[in-house]
Amino acid sequence: MNDEITMNPNKLVQYLNKPAKDFTKKDIIKFIEDNGIEMLNFRYVGGDGRLKALNFVINNKKHLDHILSTGERVDGSSLFSYISATSSDLYVVPRFKTAFVNPFMETPTVDILCSYYTSDGKPLESSPENIIKKAHKTLKEKTGLTFEALGELEYYLFSEVDSIYPIIEQKGYHESHPFSKWGAIRREAMQIISEIGGCIKYGHAEVGNIIYDDIEMVQHEIEFLPTSVEDAADQLVLAKWVVREVAYMHDLEVSFSPKIIPGHAGSGMHIHCRLVKDDQNMMVDDNGLSDNAKKIIAGLLECAPSLTAFANTVPTSFLRLVPHQEAPTSICWGDRNRSVLVRVPLGWLGVDNMVKDANPQEPQDDTYHMNPQTIEFRSPDGSANVHQLLAGLTVAALHGLEDDSALKKAEELYVAKEASDIKDLKQLPASCWEAADMLLKDRAIYENNNVFPPAMIDKLAADLKAHNDKNLSEKLFGNVDAIRELVDKFIHCG
Repeated sequence: MNDEITMNPNKLVQYLNKPAKDFTKKDIIKFIEDNGIEMLNFRYVGGDGRLKALNFVINNKKHLDHILSTGERVDGSSLFSYISATSSDLYVVPRFKTAFVNPFMETPTVDILCSYYTSDGKPLESSPENIIKKAHKTLKEKTGLTFEALGELEYYLFSEVDSIYPIIEQKGYHESHPFSKWGAIRREAMQIISEIGGCIKYGHAEVGNIIYDDIEMVQHEIEFLPTSVEDAADQLVLAKWVVREVAYMHDLEVSFSPKIIPGHAGSGMHIHCRLVKDDQNMMVDDNGLSDNAKKIIAGLLECAPSLTAFANTVPTSFLRLVPHQEAPTSICWGDRNRSVLVRVPLGWLGVDNMVKDANPQEPQDDTYHMNPQTIEFRSPDGSANVHQLLAGLTVAALHGLEDDSALKKAEELYVAKEASDIKDLKQLPASCWEAADMLLKDRAIYENNNVFPPAMIDKLAADLKAHNDKNLSEKLFGNVDAIRELVDKFIHCG
C-alpha cells in the first residue's frame, strides 16, 4: 500500500484509498454521499491571517456538484483591508486536496480550503495562498529546488493554580504530568490536527510556566514535519484554529501572544526551512552545511529587518525580542546557538549508529532516510501572518541564492558565543514602526517577480505604523500597569 495512505488518520484518505494530493471533485462527492455528510464548509484565510468559514447545507447531489464546480462569491473588502468596497466581489474556489471531516461540528461536515479569484477568474494577486504560491514557483523555476518549511507553534493555556502539584516557574521544558498541566489538551489537539491533514513531528511542554494572580499559565509547543512551504503555511493556520477550539471545549483560554507577562518566556513561532531536490536534502554535503544553505542564511539575515514586518506584527512582539533571552535581537547565525537569529540545529551528520548501539539486538537496517538538517529562523511569533511570513522567507531565500556575495556575508555573520555580547552586530527593529520602515526600504526585493503587490506592501506598512509604537519600550519602562494593558490588548493576536 502507498506510504501516503498507510496509517494516515485523514478519514477521506482512508475511505478513498488515495493520497490527499490526488483528490478529485468526484472523490469528494463520493465520500460525502457514502458517509452521510450533511454540510460543507469553505475555509479561507483572511487579511488578518485567521481562518474564515462559509457554511453550506447540502440540499442534493446536483447542488453539491455545483458548489464544488463553481465556488462562491464573498466580499473581499470585508476580508482584506486593501480591497476597495467599489470592486470587492471575489470568488472562493475549493482546493480538493485539502478536504477533511470537521472534527468539531455536531452535524457531519466536510471542510475544504479555498483559493481566491477575481471577477475575471484570475488568482487574486494579494491573496495569502497566491502570494506564497508565486514565491515558491519563482524559486523553483530559478533554482530547480523545492523549498520546504515547518513551524514550531508555541502557546500558553490559562487555568487556576493547582495546589497539589504546583508548576515551577520557567522550568516547564519537556515536563510531564502531573508537574506539567494540560498535556491532554495538547495531545487531543495534535490528534485532530493530524486527522485534518497536518503532519506533526511531536508536541511537548515548553519552558514557560507562569503564576500570576492565582492563575497558572503553562506553555506548550507543537512542532510539524517539513513539507512544501505552501502546505506548511496552511497547516499552521489550521493548527491555531484547532488548538483554540479544543481549549474552548474544555473551558480554557489559550494565547499565541508573543508576551504574556514581562520577565517570563514569551511564545515564538520559529520557522525551519530546507532545500530539497530528488528526495535529497540540499542543505548538507560531504563537508557539512552546504553552500546553498549558507546562501539562504545570508538571504534571511540580509532581509531580517524587513521580514520582521511579516513575523512580528503587534507592539508586544518587541517585548519578547529583547537581549539575553532565547528570543533573538542580533542579526547573525550559528550552530546550536539559541541566542542567534538563524540557528543550525543538530542534523544527525555522521551519527548513523546510535539506534544499533542502543539496541544491540536490532538487525542492520540500510533503509534510506533523508537527512533532516534544517536551518531555523527564530524571530517570528504568533502574531505573524503565516502565509505572508513564509512567502517572505521564500523570497529572502531566493535573494540569498542569487547573491554572488552571499557566502562572504554568511561567513562574516557567523558567531559562536552569546550574540547579545557582540557589540557591532546589526539589530532587528525594536517596534512595528521600525519594521514598517524596513519593509518599505526593502520593498523591491518582495515586489520582484510580482510576488508581493506594491499596494499590499503600502497597506502592511501603514497598518504597522498605525500602532504608533516608536520608542514604546523606552516609554513603557517600569510602567507595569501600562505594559499589562498592552499585553491584554493583544492577548489573542494571530
